[in-house]
Amino acid sequence: MSDKPEQQPIDPNAVSESGTALAPAKRAAPPERKPKKLPPYKVLLHNDEVNSFDHVISAIMRLVGSTFEDATVKALEAHEKGVALITVTHQERAELFAEQFASLSLTVTIEPA
Repeated sequence: MSDKPEQQPIDPNAVSESGTALAPAKRAAPPERKPKKLPPYKVLLHNDEVNSFDHVISAIMRLVGSTFEDATVKALEAHEKGVALITVTHQERAELFAEQFASLSLTVTIEPA
């Protein structure tokens, strides 16, 4: 057993006899650092002769969150031009999109924007 008195936690709402707050001293805030922006990557959908428009449109809507109209425009662009820009995001997310589209039998590539 120790002879030291137990230290009681400070109540942040406690008030001294003189009426001033007994809150613990505040630490100086660390200098603000701006987060680094990750380099952007394009997610490109390639045309194929295997998948239906409905399948492609559904995949774009489900994976990227596009509206039906936007997904339809992108599917038509891929069909007519051979490739369509689906989205621009950071590399890790672009790689995830590529894997997700591949799991649905769609060809997607990524490249630096």
